[in-house]
Amino acid sequence: MSPFFHRLLLAPLFGLCLSASAAPLNEALKPLPAVPQQNPFQVELGRQLFNEPRLSVDSSLSCASCHRLENGGADNKAFSIGFAGLPLTINTPSVFNASLNFRQFWNGRADTLETQIHGVVQSPSEMGSDWEHVVQMLSADPAYRTSFTNAYPDGVTMNNVQNALATYERTLISANSRFDQYLQGDTDILTLDEKYGYQRFKDYGCIACHQGVNIGGNMFQKFGVMGDYFKTRGNPTEADLGRYLVTKDEEDRNVFKVPSLRNVAVTAPYFHDGSAKTLEEAVDVMFKFQLGRIPSADDKTLIIKFLKTLTGEWGGKPL
Repeated sequence: MSPFFHRLLLAPLFGLCLSASAAPLNEALKPLPAVPQQNPFQVELGRQLFNEPRLSVDSSLSCASCHRLENGGADNKAFSIGFAGLPLTINTPSVFNASLNFRQFWNGRADTLETQIHGVVQSPSEMGSDWEHVVQMLSADPAYRTSFTNAYPDGVTMNNVQNALATYERTLISANSRFDQYLQGDTDILTLDEKYGYQRFKDYGCIACHQGVNIGGNMFQKFGVMGDYFKTRGNPTEADLGRYLVTKDEEDRNVFKVPSLRNVAVTAPYFHDGSAKTLEEAVDVMFKFQLGRIPSADDKTLIIKFLKTLTGEWGGKPL
């Protein structure tokens, strides 16, 4: 019997089990939390700083240059371009829901958003600036002086710049995806194929790593559990070493933070090396090198349909 007719025969039973409900579902994955209450002066200041190119040494690059909110919080490039016009060595992850990750950066070298911001501003390949320059520049701007005074008793400081940016980023929660609505009890919001895709996502074991409220972002994992991804891809780079660059522990070689799958359908290309240009390619790589399995064409299609339900909203509009 073909998978299609098997699903068709089970549809009435499956539909009965997943019919609309007023109560949240008891699932391993949970919907995104509400945007946390934040100081509105700090949020607005952080929004301005997020879009401020003068944070970079030559005033050419802002946070929003690489984290484009209209592009799912990333920039659709395999490697973003730094202040000097050269590509970075690792793919830029989405800023949406980044506050829900247990670490920042692919290799997890920052444990807070503030630490991540601290590193990016000073990075010789990203913004290329330093904090003395940033504080002096902002202090010389009357509008920023007023905004900082309204938001912080001690005005313009390095810590306050980092905190304002992090406070703004904590509001970047891409809520109300169709999958979140499903988890909250509106089980009719997903099609039968999308529900089956979610079941396949669990059955194949994808959920073992892509778990938690961010559907990832809460653990480290070796890239290439079931095969040598880097040998197959070729052209190894220092960035491929992953967490090893932080710990120098051989067990951390090629280990990375598991990325969140939220908004995955709108944040191509994928992986730390930006090598997968499409969601279909990324799913193939995950099955081969992380699960060591080859899914049926039908199952792969179902899983991709499910992944597309993870796209949320920002500013009342779909990403």
